[in-house]
Amino acid sequence: MRVLCVIPVRGGSKGIPRKNIKPIAGKPLVAWTIEQALAAQTALAGEHTVDVLVSTDDAEIAEVARAHGAQVPFMRPTHLAEDTTATEPVVEHAIEFYTAAGQRPDAVMLLQATSPVRLPGTLERAIRQFSVSGSDSMVGVIPIGPFIWTATEPPTAQYEVMARPRRQELTRETFRYRENGSMYITKTELYETLHNRLGGAIELFMLDEVEGVDIDAMIDFTVAEHQLKQTFSTEENEG
Repeated sequence: MRVLCVIPVRGGSKGIPRKNIKPIAGKPLVAWTIEQALAAQTALAGEHTVDVLVSTDDAEIAEVARAHGAQVPFMRPTHLAEDTTATEPVVEHAIEFYTAAGQRPDAVMLLQATSPVRLPGTLERAIRQFSVSGSDSMVGVIPIGPFIWTATEPPTAQYEVMARPRRQELTRETFRYRENGSMYITKTELYETLHNRLGGAIELFMLDEVEGVDIDAMIDFTVAEHQLKQTFSTEENEG
C-alpha cells in the first residue's frame, strides 16, 4: 500500500504567531511530526511505501520542513492557505500533485503538526491496522469515561445514572472516545468522491492518553513540551 502522509502547515497562525516552527522541546514544532512520519516510513520499508509531505504556503516553514527530511515539492496556492480554508481541499491538492507525478497514493495519512505528542511506533501501528481492517477511513481517538452530559433542558446524561458503572468495569463498548485531530487515514477515492477525511466504513484507532494534546493556546504548548520532554528522556534512558 502506498500512503501519502500529508502534514498541512500554514504560515498565518493567529493564536500563537509562527507556532508551527516555534521551538518546543529542542526542535521546531513541525519537526516532531515530520520525524515521527519518517520513522514510520523506515519501519514499514518493504511492507508499505510512505511519502512524507509538508504542504505549506510559507517559505521559511518549507525550509525547516526540508531540513528535517520532509518532501516539499510545491508551495501551496494562496487560495488554499486562507483562514477559512478547510483541510480537505489541501489534501486533494496534494493527491492531484502526486497522481500527476505517477505516485498516486492508495491512502492518505493526515497528521496535524499541532498534535506533536505521538509515542514511538504509533504511526506504523496505525498504518498496519488500517491496511488489514478493510475500512475506508480511520480516526485517532482518546478513550474517555462515559460520564458525558448534554446541556439540554433539562440536562441529559449519556449514561445510565441509576446504574453508574465503576471505572474498572468499563469496557471498549462502554467507554466514549474523543477525536483529537492528531491522525486520520483515508482511502484516496474517499477524498475524490466525498471530499471528506471520514466516510464509508470508519475504524477507530486508539491513541494513548498522553497523545491527546492539541495545541491551540500557550498553555497547550507548555503541556505538549512537558510531554515531549518526558517521552524523549524516557527513550534516551532506555537507549
